[in-house]
Amino acid sequence: MLVAVWILILITGIVHVGVFVLEAFFIARPAVYAGFFRVPEYDPAIRLWTFGVGFYNLFIGLGAFAAVALWAGGHEIAGRTLAIYLMTLMVLSAVVLVVADRMGMGRERGKGLGGAVAQGVVPLLALIGIALV
Repeated sequence: MLVAVWILILITGIVHVGVFVLEAFFIARPAVYAGFFRVPEYDPAIRLWTFGVGFYNLFIGLGAFAAVALWAGGHEIAGRTLAIYLMTLMVLSAVVLVVADRMGMGRERGKGLGGAVAQGVVPLLALIGIALV
């Protein structure tokens, strides 16, 4: 069970590092802004924002890797605490995305729920797993 929890935490890290690359370096590509993020058109004014948010995602992803490394390396309290903090942050970020979607921010209501699901489901499963191990 513990290894499964670590795998869930590592998946969240991989997702956040992947999103970092897309946001920080490839946001101007139609396949990224329209295909992945479902934004109908690119505006160069968002470049600074996506660059900063990309690095935010990088730091979260690296934190997830560090949590597993600490925990697996025998520093259970530090690793578990960092994992709980980061997984909770991700779940709460997903809640914010749901609220933003319900308010119609950025796109029609209901069109942004995919991002909330992607942001929150795996970390929620990891938190449940942490509570059980």
